[in-house]
Amino acid sequence: MKLSINRAAFIKALNTVSRAISSKTTIPILTGLKLSADVTGLVLTGSNADISIETTVQIEDPDNQLVISEAGNIVLPARFFTEIVKKLPMETLTLEVSDNFQTKITSGQSSFEINGLDAGNYPHLPEIDTNDSITLSADIFKEVVSQTVMAVSNQESRPILTGVHFTIDDNSLMAVATDSHRLSQRKVVLDQPVNGHYDFVIPGHSLTELTKMIADDQTNVTLLVTENQVLFMLGDTMFYSRLLEGNYPDTTRLIPTEFDTRIQFDAHELLASVERASLLSHESRNNVVKLTIDPDQQIVTIYGNSPDVGNVEEAMEPRSVEGNQLEISFNPDYMKDALRSFGQTNVNIDFTSPLRPFTLMPSEDGESFIQLITPIRTF
Repeated sequence: MKLSINRAAFIKALNTVSRAISSKTTIPILTGLKLSADVTGLVLTGSNADISIETTVQIEDPDNQLVISEAGNIVLPARFFTEIVKKLPMETLTLEVSDNFQTKITSGQSSFEINGLDAGNYPHLPEIDTNDSITLSADIFKEVVSQTVMAVSNQESRPILTGVHFTIDDNSLMAVATDSHRLSQRKVVLDQPVNGHYDFVIPGHSLTELTKMIADDQTNVTLLVTENQVLFMLGDTMFYSRLLEGNYPDTTRLIPTEFDTRIQFDAHELLASVERASLLSHESRNNVVKLTIDPDQQIVTIYGNSPDVGNVEEAMEPRSVEGNQLEISFNPDYMKDALRSFGQTNVNIDFTSPLRPFTLMPSEDGESFIQLITPIRTF
């Protein structure tokens, strides 16, 4: 294999596939990066068995300055190779692979030789045996993931909860995540109806890496789903992820349908108050913030306390208060994550009792986005 390429274009492709490469893999060859060159372009592949990323540097794009003198493929040590390419002095570089997998990288007066591996031993990418594709708006997909992925569990004792549960039917998409202490549910109406019914769970860490790869100018994301794999297509890049096996629990019954007390706040203002209260609660072992609601006085008060440091109390001004008096305690970190996901909008917070989960919903179109938090017993 022999080729020359624009270094900036190559680095961009290397950074993309490097997201899937881990030094901790149990399969040694997966610490490497696979390069395959043919008449159409240069294909880079990275994988950690859970996710695989393949991106193509097109030969027809003049910005890539890609010239392939000799087709072939090789697996190179990802970390060393990427660092070498980033440090090379000139705008272009040349890559030449000999018969014994020795790889020579030259740029200007600089020349490196590193040992490669036979690409024939690199695991094959998952086969996606379906023609049914789903096209989603890239912006909406990123928003749905960011609003739900923070609620996935990081406990491997219940693997199914480490992912986001997607159900897609006709013209609606619903995404749900829960770690059994909190829950996030987002519903979206799709522009283009889909054929069939889809029900799958994608690992949270796969979605986090995927959304980092979606460029601001990307308009759509296309996905293909099989029994145990999902493929996302983003222009010249393909992102594969395994799906989590098992049945996701029925979360709809966890969401209260009525309330005894409701307060409405500007999400950003309430977030600032909770952040102030958590400055002291974080110094306490149990990390709890308390909220008291007095509908008669139209007053909501927040308390944070650390026996070693001191306490904080702040009277807040809600947009509205209705229902019964209430005192409730919760984890401020869960509340901060929930409030950040709403951005600049008003939220309704609905309570049923001091020990029952409470919900946060936008005051407009509330059913489209629900955050649920389980309170903490303090007595």
